[in-house]
Amino acid sequence: MDLALDIMSALFPLIFVSCIVVFVILRMNHKYKKGTLGKKESKGAQQLLDSSIPLGMLIGCMVAIVLSFFIPLTLLDSISYGIGIGFLLGYVAYEIYSKKEESINN
Repeated sequence: MDLALDIMSALFPLIFVSCIVVFVILRMNHKYKKGTLGKKESKGAQQLLDSSIPLGMLIGCMVAIVLSFFIPLTLLDSISYGIGIGFLLGYVAYEIYSKKEESINN
């Protein structure tokens, strides 16, 4: 019984993050096929839009490292959870920012 629990505790972060990654990739593929990927007018805004998912992963990793000091998870587990949740939050930020209209400053 202990062996099964150890295997599940080792595989659960992988399964959790894999489900998030598959969801985001399938959604981005669907948006690509429909031709509704986010486009911005300025180069800087487009670069920010394109880098929102990797930035979410980095921020999620940093938050997970800090939280691993306070919660009873191993560092490896907390990093994998943080990167997965950051990936999902980066996608959400991508969706929100791609729908936001650029303000015109004259």
